[in-house]
Amino acid sequence: RVFQAVHECGGVSQAARRLHCVQSNVTARLKQLEARLGVPLFTRKNRQMEITARGRVLLAYAERLLGLADEAELAMTGGAGLPGLLRLGAMETTAAARLPAVLSAFHQTQPKIAMQLITGPTADIVEQVREHAVDIGFVAGPVGALDLQEQPLWQEQLVLITERGHPPVRHARALANRSLLVFRHGCSYRQRLERWFAAEGVTPDVMLEFGSFQAIAGCVAAGMGVGLLPRTALDLLPQRAEVAAHDLPDEYATAQTAMIWRPSNGGIHAVRLFLEHLRAGVSV
Repeated sequence: RVFQAVHECGGVSQAARRLHCVQSNVTARLKQLEARLGVPLFTRKNRQMEITARGRVLLAYAERLLGLADEAELAMTGGAGLPGLLRLGAMETTAAARLPAVLSAFHQTQPKIAMQLITGPTADIVEQVREHAVDIGFVAGPVGALDLQEQPLWQEQLVLITERGHPPVRHARALANRSLLVFRHGCSYRQRLERWFAAEGVTPDVMLEFGSFQAIAGCVAAGMGVGLLPRTALDLLPQRAEVAAHDLPDEYATAQTAMIWRPSNGGIHAVRLFLEHLRAGVSV
């Protein structure tokens, strides 16, 4: 736990505050661990602690060990009957189109577990999982992060949306004078749309950022510009009849939605139950 705290806090003094102990105790414990393993776990530069390659290997094991320890304690104290809190983060389109049925089914089997759901772009959700702000994230994959567990869940068909009656769109250059209606930076769908335009040497007229896919669709229907959404989310919209959907080139047309979590979180009672529930009922 000392080793993990030093890594997450970026230094000994910050870790000592988190662990409610003196700095010398943290330093001594860390030196004992490095001496026992015979490898340096951190490099020390200007009072900053940077984890080494061997330290990252140990970190993955440490999180698994700590998760198993937490699970063992719950088992010994009757944790199977305790209520819990499950904190989830998801892309907004996933939260609207994919998660309602999943969360409803889980709630029926585990009614004592409270749930919190926040939405945001993929980059934000990944960092919130890393920082322990959420237990499980649903993001555009593959993330490929060494410090996170990842499981692919769904393949999304992405479509370009324009106002109704717009001519078919086969190339980005047909949209050279149109505005792009997108989520804020960190959204993987926005990045995909930007890559398509860049590949064809097209610069959009202007980028307009929105906080919800309903707002994007409504403004597209009103003729403000064009957007990119998963077809599953598009089909939920009351404005569905007011927008036209256009297929994208194959290299931009599909996106994977993945579930991510910290290895140490796998031992948390509510998280473990949810992972088991989702693995049993969802296939790509």
